[in-house]
Amino acid sequence: MIGRMPIVLGEPGVDGLSEAVGVLREWQYDGAPMQLHPGDLGWFWRFGAQATAAAVRTWSRDGQILAVGLLDGPELLRLTIAPDAQRDEELAHQLVEDVTEPERGVLPEGKVNIEAPMGALVQDLLFEDGWSVDEPWTPLRRDLTGPVKDPGVRIEVIGPEQAHVRTAVQRASFDGSTFTDERWHAMAAGLPYADARCLVAYDDQGDAVAAVTVWSAGPGRPGLLEPMGVHREHRGHGYGEAITVAAATVLQELGSSSAIVCTPSLNVGAVATYKSAGFQQLPEIRDLNRDAVSLSL
Repeated sequence: MIGRMPIVLGEPGVDGLSEAVGVLREWQYDGAPMQLHPGDLGWFWRFGAQATAAAVRTWSRDGQILAVGLLDGPELLRLTIAPDAQRDEELAHQLVEDVTEPERGVLPEGKVNIEAPMGALVQDLLFEDGWSVDEPWTPLRRDLTGPVKDPGVRIEVIGPEQAHVRTAVQRASFDGSTFTDERWHAMAAGLPYADARCLVAYDDQGDAVAAVTVWSAGPGRPGLLEPMGVHREHRGHGYGEAITVAAATVLQELGSSSAIVCTPSLNVGAVATYKSAGFQQLPEIRDLNRDAVSLSL
């Protein structure tokens, strides 16, 4: 098109993170394909604002952001696209060029993965370029327009003074977790955490048994659970369901229209837990994978 501005790949820097978070909020809507959520940036923020800024990429035309990517590790790009630009040919071709050429500063040579919205044109083009599908993930959604039952256990909203409780449950829930008190405080200082809450469930003996962080994208938009875990010494007692129900309650209080979560399909226990908490299982999605042999032109 004559006079059309080119698409620009950018790194927002710390000062530009608010704009990236803002567009991610705007792009969330019920019925959207599972995609990057402002809460994903919020959870990454545990590594600090500088690290988060260094992991974010944006694609803009004439100053308007059309796509946002989060490097959730050096070899995984979690990418989402503005709802009205998911079939934009110029954008899709630009995205493919930028993710396949290491000198662009997005992904390195070799084996890498991309998470992109199902149905976006960039998925079709990457398939044509030789990319393949990876392990399946299961998205789940719970509508929050109706009542949510009582979780049946004591739930606390965690503030700075109880950060050590939240981080201890996280480390006891996930092997290899590096979630420390310092990282909780860094996360809580991030922009997305203004609309987020950390919850901890306690058993009858007063032990912290499960935890979750929930992220609102604003009133009338889907909220995200990321992450949810049950202490390894307290599994099998329904605490995963209880903390998930509590998460739905808090998101409803924050004005979220629905609660969403995504888990590896192989984690059948997690899928069952979310379903028991009233979440509806949605069709599987898959990341795109490029093998170790570079396919760049």
